[in-house]
Amino acid sequence: MTTSAPARAVRVLAAPGDRHDEILTPEALDFLARLAEAFGDRRHELLKERRRQAIRLASGSPLDFPVATSAVRADRTWRVAPPAPGLEDRRVEITGPPERRMAVNALNSGAGVWMADFEDATAPTWNNVIGGQLSLLDACRRRIDFTTSGGREYRLGEKLPTIMVRPRGWHLLEEHLEFDGRPVPAPLVDFGLYFFHCARRRIDAGSGPYFYLPKLENRYEARLWNDVFVLSQDLLGIPRGTVRATVLIETVTAAFEMEEILYELRDHSAGLNAGRWDYLFSLIKTFGHRTDFQLPDRARVTMTAPFMRAYTDLLVRTCHRRGAHAIGGMAAHVPGKDPEADASALAKVRLDKEREAEDGFDGSWVAHPALVPVCREVFDGVLGERPHQLDRTREDVRVEAADLLCVRRISGPPTEQGVRTNIAVALRYFDAWLRGQGAVALYGLMEDAATAEIARVQIWQWLRHGVLDRDTVLRVLDEELAALGAAHPWAALDEVRELFERTALATELPLFFTPDAYTRHLVRVPEVRS
Repeated sequence: MTTSAPARAVRVLAAPGDRHDEILTPEALDFLARLAEAFGDRRHELLKERRRQAIRLASGSPLDFPVATSAVRADRTWRVAPPAPGLEDRRVEITGPPERRMAVNALNSGAGVWMADFEDATAPTWNNVIGGQLSLLDACRRRIDFTTSGGREYRLGEKLPTIMVRPRGWHLLEEHLEFDGRPVPAPLVDFGLYFFHCARRRIDAGSGPYFYLPKLENRYEARLWNDVFVLSQDLLGIPRGTVRATVLIETVTAAFEMEEILYELRDHSAGLNAGRWDYLFSLIKTFGHRTDFQLPDRARVTMTAPFMRAYTDLLVRTCHRRGAHAIGGMAAHVPGKDPEADASALAKVRLDKEREAEDGFDGSWVAHPALVPVCREVFDGVLGERPHQLDRTREDVRVEAADLLCVRRISGPPTEQGVRTNIAVALRYFDAWLRGQGAVALYGLMEDAATAEIARVQIWQWLRHGVLDRDTVLRVLDEELAALGAAHPWAALDEVRELFERTALATELPLFFTPDAYTRHLVRVPEVRS
């Protein structure tokens, strides 16, 4: 399918697994080599620019809308490509890892879109990465049905949602694949394997190869993805513009370049998404050294906070003036056994979705099939028979740089319960992640890496500014580790504690917990083969 073999090959540094040869074909590995060869160095340079920008902001440089791209923002004539087949109506999207059982449940949920998440909802063990690709391939071929050892059947229904895939972020590597003596960038692996095996199948099914792009920090990273799409389509003989991608605006620097990101991807753009928890995580990473950016308990930072309202209003206005979908944030409630607690949680979900729909969003995310009817009912009430509300251009919105950064209006010290909740969530999520599980139901919510990240950086920030003392953290840490061990005797408590101390209690804040934890705990290379 590719035009010719690359000069160098991708090597698989892992033992063969069940059906892995269906994904890791010589042709697919050649395709990955093309991508790694073309874009590996640019990715590396962009990560260096991330570090330079972080230093500039930490040194006091102001964050503002770029002067260099003011003409792009001022030009009212350009628009992104019209919605692609299967992406016209996105009022309900369900997210989750491409694990086989959860994939079938998501595909049968009644949502309009399923986002198969290789990023925050997947612990990137080798089996999870390749197993997820097998789930997607089988779903495209409608061969994903299976029966568990206990006799429970998982079968696809007739009408399935449109599939979108979220690859890992630019900062991550896939240590089990090597090109030119270096690991292959993880996002190129997740994107490349799915695109190579499934792009044609999705087109033949009346849809297309669609993606969510995480953790972008600026327009240059969007430009890199656009170039990946162009080359990939050319290599497989697929018309340019067939790929569509929605960008998650989940870093504070990207919030200042929403229009530029849409512009860079305009022929391949499917809109923007409000990634609320990663956005708060990014805010702390970027400005955590400043006392005027000290956030209170996570539960108190709602979407009605002024700086969060500015962020979401700007996202809707930006998208709709350019003809792009605006997709709202995650509803993470997981139904439990307490009807009263469930009713209260569902009422909060409904209010959240009502706010999004009334603000002009075209759809929103849920983490559990039980939330699909709630989200659909709310958006049905606003959209009616219309597939979206792109006509609402929100010309009433005026957002300045100061509005996006006005955190002090809700700042405050943490509560004892807030400290304990953050430590408990981080520890339990770390334990699950180290065992290969990336989406975890905790305390009635579906937690993923984004919520674990904000939990541990809040502890770091509170310690940094002296509103929380280290002795209190260590005491609660001991108590929550003991509780974790009592509930899960198999938990690797020493590894979990070490990971928490390295990522939440260090003097300098690690930017992500995942790269270090991945290389220390999840990479297993027992055998080398070509």
